[in-house]
Amino acid sequence: MQGVKMAEVVLFHHAQGLTPGVNAFADELRRAGHVVHTPDMFEGRTFDTVEEGVSYAEELGFGQVIERGVRAVAGLPAELVYAGFSLGVLPAQKLAQTRPGARGALLFHSCVPVSEFSPIWPDGVPVRVHAMDADPFFVGEDIDAARALVDQAKDAELFLYPGEQHLFADSSLPSYDPDAAALLTHRVLDFLSGR
Repeated sequence: MQGVKMAEVVLFHHAQGLTPGVNAFADELRRAGHVVHTPDMFEGRTFDTVEEGVSYAEELGFGQVIERGVRAVAGLPAELVYAGFSLGVLPAQKLAQTRPGARGALLFHSCVPVSEFSPIWPDGVPVRVHAMDADPFFVGEDIDAARALVDQAKDAELFLYPGEQHLFADSSLPSYDPDAAALLTHRVLDFLSGR
């Protein structure tokens, strides 16, 4: 592996919690030689449905979820790639936009307007958004935010996969799509190899 640059990644889980599928995805990146941190913003709780998880996140408050994500990286180096699945995009995107030193952002199944966290996307922080083209959670306002981000940022891409599943890259959920997840993983590893 000498000569190949490895990335340090913080991967934030989705609304169903830190599931076996999120851990399996992190392990896939680790097998490629990357360092991956998986903070548990729900302190061990997992949920059977997205709706139950979102309800819990609403109880906590989305600001609190983001704050837990920010606190999770306090002791880590500045040069991180921030990644998030759906709800986890909130802390990932905030940190990529506001914590100096970010090496990149990977936003899975979600994207919020850049203006939520700062006036513009920071120069020198590449970003990739991955979602399904008929995912009802994404196709609402998230796709517009993702397209606006791609238009604004210097190094940004939106990858749309055929299908309507939301958390298609989590192998522990019924929404898992092995073909789309394999392509996403390939693209993520390609992205990380340059970080």
